[in-house]
Amino acid sequence: MNQSQDQRQSVMTHLLALRKILVICAASIAAAFFLIFSLAIDPLMGLILQPITARGIEVIYTAMSEALTTKMKVALIAAVVVSSPIVFWQIWSFVKPALYTHEKKAVRLLFFITVFLFLLGVAFCYGAVYMLAVDFFIVSGENLAVPMLSIDKYVSFLFGFVVPFGLAFELPVILYVTTRMGVTNYQMLASKRKFVILAVVVIAAILTPPDVVSQVLLAIPILLLFEVALLICRHVKPREQKEEAEA
Repeated sequence: MNQSQDQRQSVMTHLLALRKILVICAASIAAAFFLIFSLAIDPLMGLILQPITARGIEVIYTAMSEALTTKMKVALIAAVVVSSPIVFWQIWSFVKPALYTHEKKAVRLLFFITVFLFLLGVAFCYGAVYMLAVDFFIVSGENLAVPMLSIDKYVSFLFGFVVPFGLAFELPVILYVTTRMGVTNYQMLASKRKFVILAVVVIAAILTPPDVVSQVLLAIPILLLFEVALLICRHVKPREQKEEAEA
């Protein structure tokens, strides 16, 4: 009976801790959203619209609430990004007690690498690929129709274009984690290299405009990241094997 009560108390303690974390995360995102929407939304929208306004294209909205809801969408995404350190810190504080000392160091390092690679992918896409895509679509529509871009559809297109790049740059982290868990290993990944190259080329063709330059600009970094991930996975042991070796 005492053991059952202890288990229930342990579950309740974890649920209360989880509720506290969720409240703090939601409050931090809400506060960031209010500040961004009140103070910084206009400069932020100007930065987002710069690639098309710089080309002399006007942005329109086709519904009464479209401009407001688009601003709110951008402010919410920016709020999540700004408050992400607080969110990740809360998640870290929740899972930290269940980790070994060496795992805590690895998770901290992995967190910074994950954030860096995602931001690197987004920045690379926006600076090197997205501008080419905008030029391609604008040029392809010349002498056919006058561009009148809806602000909501443009913002959705922008985030739908850059976010996959950020996620694609997480490939080394994903392969490291799967290798650490024993799902993948170096030999298996190396033997599938030709299939990975084919998949990357196909994905690059889908995500980018149908021109060789933009496809290469996406495919080459991902392939390089895959090779880097292979080098890392070559020296990574699954968790069970490592613990047995240490024992």
